[in-house]
Amino acid sequence: MNETKNDLLLRALLRKPVERTPVWIMRQAGRYLPEYRNTRKRAGDFMTLCKTPELACEVTLQPLERFELDAAILFSDILTIPDAMGLGLSIHEGEGPIFAHPVRRPAQIEALAAPDPEDALRYVLDAVRLIRTELKDRVPLIGFSGSPWTLASYMVEGRGSKEFTLVKTLLYENPVALHKLLATVTRSVIDYLNAQILAGAQAVMIFDTWGGLLTTSAYEHFSLDYMHQILDGLIREVDGERVPAVLFTKGGGQWVERIADTGCDAVGLDWTVDIGEARRRVGKRVALQGNMDPAVLYASPDRIREEAGAILARYGHGDGHVFNLGHGIQPGVDPDRVAVLVDAVHELSVSYHRDQKPR
Repeated sequence: MNETKNDLLLRALLRKPVERTPVWIMRQAGRYLPEYRNTRKRAGDFMTLCKTPELACEVTLQPLERFELDAAILFSDILTIPDAMGLGLSIHEGEGPIFAHPVRRPAQIEALAAPDPEDALRYVLDAVRLIRTELKDRVPLIGFSGSPWTLASYMVEGRGSKEFTLVKTLLYENPVALHKLLATVTRSVIDYLNAQILAGAQAVMIFDTWGGLLTTSAYEHFSLDYMHQILDGLIREVDGERVPAVLFTKGGGQWVERIADTGCDAVGLDWTVDIGEARRRVGKRVALQGNMDPAVLYASPDRIREEAGAILARYGHGDGHVFNLGHGIQPGVDPDRVAVLVDAVHELSVSYHRDQKPR
């Protein structure tokens, strides 16, 4: 196995010493980049872009050509699993994802089966393999999946929602059916992430986008318990190297200790959490990833540097911090502002690691 030239991300996720804080950005390959928009136009539509490994590889690498980022993240979509289950995913401009065949009745849920990743999701794994080849070990590659609760929410609603009334009704009226659905999705996520790891993903992240909509009790039983099962089922080591796993629940800052107790290597934080306070709460159990408000990137370069410095200062000295936004980068952001952020993190974080020795 070749050694990654820049392994800062992997070391930081495992709370090992680093020379500076690594930085990558959720949705770093996306609509804010003109080169991404050009590639998507060539593809014709979003799902063709996702399902063509050469194009997925191309857009995965685009931000690394512009910015000195410390990781690549697979370009794909969190809804690939339910699409592979036959729910008929399409992405509509201005409307987002829509499923032709949502699952709402117990009989529909019973009929679902976990897809074979090397069959129905082969295009994702081919993209992982191609990206690793093209990266030439310059930075690590992150694989990912949506959380079972988040995937189930889309599968029941049939599309995005502000209230998620249908899936919440199922939760309270027929929890047995929802648990059945979550169990099938959990099995699918385990298989999918393990296939990504075997294809070459060097770290994995679970995006629990809608977990923060739940009560504490519902979050534990319908979201966190299933993410814990995923962690228990993941391949955590390849060729003697640990494969770090990150859990990110948007709106989940009040549960950071519970998330840390799952056995994940790192907890992703949105911008509503003070990262210094989160660090005090979790101690040395996990690394933390985050957590600048994405809207800061609309501000002036000086203001971006100031906010980056403030987050670094709140985290403080020592290991275990991966700098990121608290959610995905927004489409209207000027790419030059992203360069300001990346350069600021590189420059300003060095002083927080002066007592750290390289591995």
